[in-house]
Amino acid sequence: MKLIFLGPPGAGKGTLAAKASPLFNAPHISTGNIFREAIAAGSPLGNKVKSIIDAGKLVDDATTIELIRERLAQNDVKNAYILDGFPRTIAQADALAGFSKVDTVINFDVPDNIVIERLSGRLVCRKCGFNWHKNFNPPKDGKTCDKCGGEIYTREDDKSEAVKKRLEVYREQTAPLIEYYRAKGLLVDIEAGSQVDITLENLKKALSCK
Repeated sequence: MKLIFLGPPGAGKGTLAAKASPLFNAPHISTGNIFREAIAAGSPLGNKVKSIIDAGKLVDDATTIELIRERLAQNDVKNAYILDGFPRTIAQADALAGFSKVDTVINFDVPDNIVIERLSGRLVCRKCGFNWHKNFNPPKDGKTCDKCGGEIYTREDDKSEAVKKRLEVYREQTAPLIEYYRAKGLLVDIEAGSQVDITLENLKKALSCK
């Protein structure tokens, strides 16, 4: 099953994708991870991504699309995958349709107040990238990652005002994908304001009916 996970920042797409991946035998493909892997590999595209990120800019559509195209050409995602963070725009969705047929698009719906609470409390490990939370899942000492011992910190874009801005950008650029995929008969709406395990159960039920 080839899936796309949509939803605002803080909807839990990455966490849900990581949990759903083994259940559906579908590799979790995150654009963030693809960028990091390409940079680490030192490929021409990876070097391009590094220069863009180092300049403090967003990776352009053409580069992102090419990286996704390369990833979806690999054998492990021939029959199934979960795309998390792509597509972000109608242009990216149109491009994706040219090289991969998606089965279902999950729209995780979360109220703004819950998004702000989730993200403003998020703590990220500088070393392994694992996400903790001040209220819901704090590391034992509040300062270092329980998994690898790395330093944890609050990202600048997770502060309340920055989160509100991210929601505005999401509505402008990414939310139109909801109606784009609804018109194609591919969209499934799932309420994601509850705990992750509850949302995961709702996801499993929704997909079993497809």
